[in-house]
Amino acid sequence: MTVVTKLPYDKDYIDQFSKDKNEPEWMRNFRLQALEQAESLNMPEPDKTKIGRWNFSKFKHTATGEAVTALEDLPSELQDFFDADKKPENLLVQRNHSVAYASLSDDLKEKGVIFTDIFTALREHGDLVKKYYMQDAVSMDEHRLTALHAALMNGGAFVYVPKNVQVDVPLQAIFWQEDPEVSMFNHVLVVAEENSSLTYVENYLSHNDNEETVANVVAEVIAKENANIDFGGVDNFAAGTTAYNNRRGVAYRDGVIDWALGAMNDGNTVNENITHLIGDNSVSNAKTVSVGRGKQTQNFTAKIVNHGLDSDGYILQHGVMKEQASAIFNGIGKIEHGATRANAEQESRVLMLSEKARGDANPILLIDEDDVTAGHAASVGRVDPMQLYYLMSRGITEEEAERLIIHGFLAPVVNQLPIESVKQQLTQIIERKVY
Repeated sequence: MTVVTKLPYDKDYIDQFSKDKNEPEWMRNFRLQALEQAESLNMPEPDKTKIGRWNFSKFKHTATGEAVTALEDLPSELQDFFDADKKPENLLVQRNHSVAYASLSDDLKEKGVIFTDIFTALREHGDLVKKYYMQDAVSMDEHRLTALHAALMNGGAFVYVPKNVQVDVPLQAIFWQEDPEVSMFNHVLVVAEENSSLTYVENYLSHNDNEETVANVVAEVIAKENANIDFGGVDNFAAGTTAYNNRRGVAYRDGVIDWALGAMNDGNTVNENITHLIGDNSVSNAKTVSVGRGKQTQNFTAKIVNHGLDSDGYILQHGVMKEQASAIFNGIGKIEHGATRANAEQESRVLMLSEKARGDANPILLIDEDDVTAGHAASVGRVDPMQLYYLMSRGITEEEAERLIIHGFLAPVVNQLPIESVKQQLTQIIERKVY
């Protein structure tokens, strides 16, 4: 079925928005081309999920947020996401579409590292952004939502690590949908040049339980030859936000992209995490956890495509569904012809806590080469009564025993997040959503 979504903003609006942001000419033309494409493109059709009645057109496009000069001046909702006692030097905080706080250590600046909001990057590093922006990982013409994202992009971050530079401390971005009606067409672009490495963690949050809006978020992660990128993300949009989260990676020879993602939204969500292992010996580990509650519907697709010789992809998805929540977990491992000795492994498991909760795990292997290894595992079920019995036999109450089992079930991803405060925050969100 073709889903028709009325375009909420016209050519004149996009043109003026780009001029107001003082964007380079190529970006303004890129937006206008995307808007034209959006008029003819269909909506995406996620497997087994009907999005025809989801809100993708009711939202406010722009809103500002108050800037602060010190971390202590940030609202308490944001301070929980970073280690205030350690005074993080490499932090970007966006309130609505304005930069509330930004810092980068002098040491990293001297090494040529760029970590800034997307509009500053377009003004100060326009040619560098143009080289990668929606080129290799995401295309504007994939479907209507990618085209609308390209046309309406209103926030985000740019991370660039030059050749042979190792960033030993995490870079962290916090994106707060403060205005309950404002949209978030966020674009995050992370590039690691040859022989470089970095860790980047992002947090999304909102509090709009009653007001409707949209989050159309795209992240592009590019690991050049022998580069290593650890990407962590925690999404925590409230029930009023319809979320389309699209995170893509491209790894070249000996490149590594590892994902640790916590999908904790309360609204309807389509979540894509796709990595192309272009180079020989490239590697990606894609790990995602989710907790669903209420009547929300979620669709998750994790896909790793092996192009290079001896490339290695591993997908791990764990979800917990309660009340009347439902979720589809698609794990797709694809080995292209010529990817000799490639490896594609995946595991998708869903734990249902309520009689009306629904989960579906779909393991898919698409193999176009002979000399490869591949495997998958999938399960959908309830809390193991034998595990409950074992814990309760040690004097633990049934509620506490179930709680321990759930945290253990989600731990393989939660423990991968490199910032302790973010890890604790995700644990608290899980606790709040489950109990």
